[in-house]
Amino acid sequence: MASVVAKTGIRREQGWLYFLDKQGDVSRVRMQRSGQRVPKGRQKVAKCGVDREDGWLYFIDKKGNVCKVKMKRSTRRKTAARKPARRKTTTRRKTAARRKPARKKTARKTAARPTARKKPARRRTTARRKTTTRRARR
Repeated sequence: MASVVAKTGIRREQGWLYFLDKQGDVSRVRMQRSGQRVPKGRQKVAKCGVDREDGWLYFIDKKGNVCKVKMKRSTRRKTAARKPARRKTTTRRKTAARRKPARKKTARKTAARPTARKKPARRRTTARRKTTTRRARR
């Protein structure tokens, strides 16, 4: 459950995003809508001066009060639970010499096959071209 840190009683307006800024005060910013530009800058709504603690999530509830909840995953808990790493001693394993797998003996032809070659493209001679163009002109 959330616990109330500061009672501010803020009334929320539509189209604004309310949050707790770095100074611990409640601020608001215009929410972006599709196709519209948002003016830069934020407005202070209420001065609370909340001191934040690690591992807690701060938010503004429905009544407009600043509340906090314990985070499920916090960096402080992770570092505290982590034990100092021990240096592992390396043990050498005895590795058997790897042998290549035996090949299956198959009957192979001793004569090498000739490689198939591509036939050269048929060339047109210039004499043929000239005769066809002459006929077309007449």
